[in-house]
Formats: sequence, structure tokens, C-alpha cells
Amino acid sequence: MGNWLATLRKGYGRKLAGIHSLNGWIVFLLAVSGLMLFGGYWRGVLGEGRVWLKGIHIVLGLASLLPMAAYALLAPKHWKQLRGKPWQRANVIVVLALLGGWLLSGIVLWLHRQLGPGWANPALTWHDLLTWIGLPYVLYHSITRLKWLKQAGRRTVRTGREDGLHPAASPEALMSRRTFVRTAVGAGIALAVGPSFLQWAGRALGSAGGATSEELASRDANRLIPAPQPLPASLPPQGGGAKGNFRVYTVTPIPSFTNADWSFTIDGLVEKSFIWNWEQFVELKRTVQVSDFHCVTGWSVYGNTWEGIPLKLLLEQAGVKAGAATAKFYSGDGVYTDSLTLEQAVMDDVMVAVLHDGKPIPSDLGGPVRLIVPRMYAYKSVKWLNRIELIKGDHTGYWEERGYSKDAWV
Repeated sequence: MGNWLATLRKGYGRKLAGIHSLNGWIVFLLAVSGLMLFGGYWRGVLGEGRVWLKGIHIVLGLASLLPMAAYALLAPKHWKQLRGKPWQRANVIVVLALLGGWLLSGIVLWLHRQLGPGWANPALTWHDLLTWIGLPYVLYHSITRLKWLKQAGRRTVRTGREDGLHPAASPEALMSRRTFVRTAVGAGIALAVGPSFLQWAGRALGSAGGATSEELASRDANRLIPAPQPLPASLPPQGGGAKGNFRVYTVTPIPSFTNADWSFTIDGLVEKSFIWNWEQFVELKRTVQVSDFHCVTGWSVYGNTWEGIPLKLLLEQAGVKAGAATAKFYSGDGVYTDSLTLEQAVMDDVMVAVLHDGKPIPSDLGGPVRLIVPRMYAYKSVKWLNRIELIKGDHTGYWEERGYSKDAWV
């Protein structure tokens, strides 16, 4: 074992450079794939490819173990070489902390179904936080270590002009090219990333990330009257109210509605079709339930008090015809659809909800009306719900077309 380690460490400088290069490529590919998975634009463009991209991102994360393990073998010699160089030692510590934090939080997110939301929520926040800090740091570190900065003819920047009419700047006015680039790059990254980071940090630090229900309600764009009046069982919110923050994902711009352009329909293979306007819909008999809300990306909000109409009661009122097998749900955004089998649709906790924690559901959270399927991941809980159609056979919804499971059990 000792001879093997000695052989490994003989050419440690060359090996260390190789480890840096390998690690740099892995971090770069992780950054690109992670940002594409995070961005709402790419969720629509990639389609089913997003599932493959997520798999590649996970494999890359696990692959980052290789350079970390290799560096661990070379670390004692490298650390000695950095004696008297506190800034370089600090850089090693920062980079290893970033890589270790990304790896551990990423593993938790990968195993979120097994570990549960109690682990996944904090891991997602830490994964985001490390990304906000780590990517600018890695970018800065990489650019300011480019080889061309070390070339002899490129080491200085003159603050004056040197030609026949303008004498060269004095030696005191010379600036190291590396210092100049470091300053410019650092300022550019700070200006580009700073405002977005502060906005994210204001929402996420000390929470599960995203926006609270109060924040979502404050920017509600719907204009429907009268507002539904909560039942006594909703106030105060049963269970103490939602615990955790919502992350707002959407495949289209968030729609908003007024009385003039909103209606709710049940049709298809039913004995009697219904079309309600808003005034009629808020008069329907409602019930209250408390349930948790789980997103397939790894975050959850616990103890939500939802008030609305159990789906099975709406189906009983409409009457289900023989041959109907699936309830297809339409979103008011005009694009999103999903479905449940009739057996799933009549589960006791499947609800067409109009209030959350005793307040109208805001537009960002899928209001004025949304489906709630607590025992399945949230992509089944269709936002801006405005139509239910009973059909033969099954239906492949928006995300199922893009590789998600039709049976989205938590």
C-alpha cells in the first residue's frame, strides 16, 4: 500500500493538474445541466429529455467523487507545498467545502423519496445556496488563472497612452494585468449575480426556499368577486397553517382571471354536464382537509388547510356513464392537462380547492381553483383548473409526455 501511494505521489504536480482539469470539467457540466434543470424555459423545451438530463446530472454528481478521492491521496503533499501561502490554502478549503456540500446535498435530493421531505427540503436550500456562491467563485477562480495572464508581454496595463503625442504612463501608473482582470471580472460577476442572489436569499434563508403563502397572496392577479367565505373549520387554519414555502413552477406565463372570463365545466361521459360561473361555483358546498404538498423536485409544504369540493362529490352530481375510465383535467392556461383513473379520482382526499389556509388561492399558487391530490406529487394537482372531462381509456398528461410517471405516488 505504501509503495502504491509513493508511486502516486511521485509525479504529484502533473497528477494534480490532471485532477484540477477533470474536476473543472465535471463542475462545468454540472453547472450547465443544473441551470437547465432549474430554468422554467428548459422544462418546456427539453420535454422528455429533461428526465435524461436529470439522470446525467446525478451521474456527474456521483462522478465528482473520483477527483475528490484522488485529491485526498495527494492532499498531504499539496498542503505542504502551500506552506506560507494562506490565500491558496484558503482556496483549497473553499473548493473542497463547495464540492463536499454539493455532493452531500445532491445525494439527499437524489434519494428524496427514501429519506423524505424532512431531509430533502433543507438539502434543496443548501444545494441552491452553494450554487449561488460556488458558481461565481469557480468562474472567478477559473478566469483569473488563465495562462495568458502569466505571459511576460501581457503582465501590465498602462493607464496612460503611449504614442508620439502622449508619453508613456509613469511606472507608478502601471497595473498588473492579472490585478486588472481580477478586479474587472469580480465586479462583473458581482453586478450580474448580486441582485438575483439577494432576492433568492431574502426568500430562502431560514426556510425551505420559494415563497410563503402570504407572499403569494400579496401578488394575486385574479379579480374574481365575491371572494369565497371560509368555513369555520378553516379558521384558524387547522394544524396551524402551511409549514414551508412554495416554489412557483409553470410551463406557461401565469394566467389571471376575472368574472367575465372564468367558468368551470364538467362534461364528457357524464349523465349531466355542468357549467358554473364564478358566482355559482363559490356557492357549492365545501369541506375542509389538512394535507401535505409534495413536489417531485424534492421540496414539500406541510399542514396545508385546503377548502373545496371533494372531487368524488362533483362526479356523483354529474353522474358517471358506463365506459368512463379516466378523469382528464384541464388548466386555464390552455396548455397543461393531466389525469387520474376513476379509482384514483374518487379517493376521499382528492379535492377541487378554492381556499388555502382560509384565504382565496392566489394566481401564483394555481388559483382561483386548483386540484389537490395529496398522495401524489404536485404535477398531478392541476393549477388553474377549469374543466373536468370523463373519457374512455387513459390520457397522457403534459409531464407524462415528457417522461414522468402517470402514477405519481409520493
